[in-house]
Amino acid sequence: MILADTSVWIEFFRGKNNRLIQKFRSLLDDDQIALTSPVRIEILSGTPKNEVLRIGRLLAALPIFYPEKTTWSLIEKWVEEGKEHGDNFGVVDLLIAGISQENNLALWSLDSDFGRMKKLGWVNLFAPQA
Repeated sequence: MILADTSVWIEFFRGKNNRLIQKFRSLLDDDQIALTSPVRIEILSGTPKNEVLRIGRLLAALPIFYPEKTTWSLIEKWVEEGKEHGDNFGVVDLLIAGISQENNLALWSLDSDFGRMKKLGWVNLFAPQA
């Protein structure tokens, strides 16, 4: 299963990146896409008012992963490790990465912050085949 970050959802909804759309649809059809609660909230927050209910129903069909108490402990440790390497990350990105790591799920993102997290050994990034 693959956790799709908000950046991937945005590209999917924009409908301009045909390769991403095709791969995303294929993974959706194969029940391989999951959400984290922070991504769900980010998507709904950026959705126009007249689309929130429809998009919310669509997202409800997907498996959703939530942060646990252990997730918060993990990301607190990562904040310290990141600072040792001269890196800082946003709370939402840390939550997404922590949920991904704790559930042994690949993370699909277009956000370079997750690439930096991968270098630190925190996430397994999904790289769609060309």
